[in-house]
Amino acid sequence: MSEAEEPVVQDALEQAILGEELVYTAHEVAEATGVTIEEAQRLWRALGFPERGLETAFTRGDVAAVSILNSVVDSGLIDFDTAVNLTRAVGQTMARLADWEVGTLVHRIEKLERGDQATGSRIGSAQRMMEGLNKPFEGLLLYAWRRHLAAAVARIEALGAKEEDLHTSQVTVGFADIVSFTALSNEISEARIGDLVEVFESRCADVVAGQRGRIIKSIGDSVLFVNDDPISAYDTAEGIISVIGRDDRMPDVRVGLATGSVVMRLGDVFGPPVNLASRLTAVARRNRVIIDAATAALLPADQFETRSLPARPVRGFGIVEPVAVRRH
Repeated sequence: MSEAEEPVVQDALEQAILGEELVYTAHEVAEATGVTIEEAQRLWRALGFPERGLETAFTRGDVAAVSILNSVVDSGLIDFDTAVNLTRAVGQTMARLADWEVGTLVHRIEKLERGDQATGSRIGSAQRMMEGLNKPFEGLLLYAWRRHLAAAVARIEALGAKEEDLHTSQVTVGFADIVSFTALSNEISEARIGDLVEVFESRCADVVAGQRGRIIKSIGDSVLFVNDDPISAYDTAEGIISVIGRDDRMPDVRVGLATGSVVMRLGDVFGPPVNLASRLTAVARRNRVIIDAATAALLPADQFETRSLPARPVRGFGIVEPVAVRRH
């Protein structure tokens, strides 16, 4: 394919994904939906996109989305600031999902282009794949959203039975990271790094889900998770060490656990236990779990053996006594 033809095919791929043509400017979107241009641009930025000025860059779907949000605001159910926050949540979640989806499918596209079904262009194969996947994947997204929404509401209901502030909860926070990841990434190929991180994240996610915990975020070489109780958190930590650190094909890991009150906002958690769990990983030996004193106090003595380690300075916490732990 010539360089002149490439942008045309790329435009066709964008049209195939969006399912409609770009026909509106930002001012026309605002006029059609009854919001101000400032409000329309604010929503667009909340989705994670730069302003498009006078470009014809918006579809009828964009107009419909803004109209739906505006109608909900007009109903009094939520205010505009809340609408922007929800839009930002959707934008950030979907941006990561889109990158994940493309990164996953690109290997399949490259394989197709080497086989009998080659189109002569990776963009051509991508367009054909999007045409086949869009509708089924949209259904999967809706299903997964409803499932996670139901689970989130159930957590809030359980929390509301014992807490006045529904944004605050007592949990055990876990932080697992790959030992010497920076040095390791300088020694292996980029493809190997990508494969390693993918296996690390997927195995951690399986272990956390199996112990009824939640992955809060993944940051390449580390995973932040929470459990409602310290026993489940310990089992999660040992499970991660088992499937990562004790696999000869994978690097070693370290896990830190800290228990206390955290604030839950925008899909994330904040508070001293989060920071302390992260700091404790620097103390942990390879393929070991280190916990704080609050977690140690909650673990049943008939099931766990704990041992205080020498006190040491921990950034942001002063002098801290880490605790080594193992199950009897």
